[in-house]
Amino acid sequence: MTMAGDTRREPPRGGGIAFLLAQIGAQAATLFAERVAALDLTPPQAGLLRAITRQAGESQQWFAKRLGVPPSRFVQLVDSVEQRGLVERRRRPTDRRAYGLYLTDAGEELMKELGKVGRAHEEDITRGLSAEQRAALHEALTHIADGLGLTPEVHPGYRQLR
Repeated sequence: MTMAGDTRREPPRGGGIAFLLAQIGAQAATLFAERVAALDLTPPQAGLLRAITRQAGESQQWFAKRLGVPPSRFVQLVDSVEQRGLVERRRRPTDRRAYGLYLTDAGEELMKELGKVGRAHEEDITRGLSAEQRAALHEALTHIADGLGLTPEVHPGYRQLR
């Protein structure tokens, strides 16, 4: 601890940048999972609903490829939200062999709640930062994600879906 007028600084927190990102990411993922569980969703289900919101009507194959989920696992993921009445499969007008994914009215209502949860989660995670610090952190993390070749807005956890 430093005293008033003392220019000495606390030593930096242990661990490098990669460790801190992993530590914060793991904690953020755990807290997010707890929050969406209150909506009776898993994080992959929440992510799928969000993806469908942004790209309604795309084919199951398109979503599976975009999210990096093997098709057989993706079908199970879609089935889990379709059975709850949140998503529907519709034949695509441009290719009658393929089905597009759309949110139902219930899915759209749930997305409003999920949006509130997501905003509260972001606020809690960045609570100690000023608006300028948040913007700078977002920019820096975007550069890191781009440098790693990560797909924007797609969580890499989809690759581990069972």
